[in-house]
Amino acid sequence: MVIRVALVNDDEVVVRGLDAMMRSYGHRIEVVELVAGKPVAQPVDVALYDTFGMGQGNGPAVQRLVESPQVRQVAVYTWNFQPWLTRDTLNQGVRGYLSKSLPASRLVDAICAISAGQVVVSPSRGRSALVGGDWPGREEGLTAREAEVLSLITMGLSNQEIAERTLLSLNSIKSYIRSAYRKIDVDSRSKAVLWGVEHGMRADRVRINGSPAREG
Repeated sequence: MVIRVALVNDDEVVVRGLDAMMRSYGHRIEVVELVAGKPVAQPVDVALYDTFGMGQGNGPAVQRLVESPQVRQVAVYTWNFQPWLTRDTLNQGVRGYLSKSLPASRLVDAICAISAGQVVVSPSRGRSALVGGDWPGREEGLTAREAEVLSLITMGLSNQEIAERTLLSLNSIKSYIRSAYRKIDVDSRSKAVLWGVEHGMRADRVRINGSPAREG
């Protein structure tokens, strides 16, 4: 049986990248919705929540997915594997806590196991790099972490708010900002925001049911 999956993130580049990553596995997984900013509109077996710019798996957005009558199981796709955060997320009723370093084949295996009722925790091994998917600014040389921080700056968050959302230290946030600014050749926060807006780093609202659509 083909498993129906909804991909959940506010950034179109991120969800389309995940969609492309799993496209070779259409005999096992069907991506029926790319959802952003709204509840899942049709029944799905697994909602895969990508934490890029979204907050962590123990937050209210994930809880709403867990409580949704349209969603049978919820999995979180993340970099952050602190034991307390993993525990808090699973305690909300999430059935999968999956690393962004998983190759597509293992990600699909995990989603299938979660759909079958298993609880799956697949952490990264050491400092494994992000394997699949996409993110805004990748073509300009930004790493996924740099892009996430820049995306949150574009959304108007302060350094402290970014640290709280990503669970990174303030020093790490400042380091990512410096390296991102060098790569996109800006020297101020206002210029970074302008660059982010021009390069699609907004909370795009996307829903796909057969054909692409944007909602304001």
